[in-house]
Amino acid sequence: MLSRAAVLSDIHGVLPALEAVLDEPDVRSAERIVLTGDIAAGPQPAQVLDLLAELGDRAVWISGNADRELLEQRRGGGGPAASADRITPWAAGELRDGHIALLGRLPRTVTLSVRGLGTVLFCHATPRDDEEVVVVDSRLDRWHEVFGGLDAEVRTVVCGHTHMPFVRLAHGRLVVNPGSVGMPYGRAGAHWALLGPDVALRTTEFDAEAAISRIARESAYPGAAEWADHYLRARATDADALGVFAPRDGRPAATGRGDAG
Repeated sequence: MLSRAAVLSDIHGVLPALEAVLDEPDVRSAERIVLTGDIAAGPQPAQVLDLLAELGDRAVWISGNADRELLEQRRGGGGPAASADRITPWAAGELRDGHIALLGRLPRTVTLSVRGLGTVLFCHATPRDDEEVVVVDSRLDRWHEVFGGLDAEVRTVVCGHTHMPFVRLAHGRLVVNPGSVGMPYGRAGAHWALLGPDVALRTTEFDAEAAISRIARESAYPGAAEWADHYLRARATDADALGVFAPRDGRPAATGRGDAG
């Protein structure tokens, strides 16, 4: 049983944000660092994967939809979601064969035992699908649907995908979303979570201006500066994001406006 686990989700190839989180004392001392998907699809994909590989056995890797789309791009079957996102095919081309092999081995879910939280299932979006949407105010029947088939012993589920941190109960299970390290919606900073014996949602502040300049200087992605400015400054609000995600949660798109990116 683990005493402490740090959860980093939706890094999206943003090296300065990842470095800032990995430098946190509670992350450095955590027994495991769980990566809940969407790791490399961003302006510094190879650098992010190389840094995380240095964690060795401390890192627990999980695939997200963006990681799957990187593989699909390299295999020549990008699909509509990936082809509509200009950075995904670019990032796929930046990865070495070893990176592709690593991403191809990643599981969709991992289960660990964490002190104070019991059996914890980690996934990207939901336990059954890497693109399904659940948010903090999803209906209880929606949670019942996406948790269908889970073992009763799973008392905590940790997911990412929507880039907005929350903790809530759903049918007796604790649900945790750590937010996004590299593409936050609603509030700037690198968001992550510390598990054991309770749940702490954390935000690591870093110099966004310096990070944007560094990404513009070090990334070969066309428009890297504009990409970094949009996401590292969290220009997509939580209302914007919920306005996009709400219809995918099975309800009318009645909240927020705009494009969450």
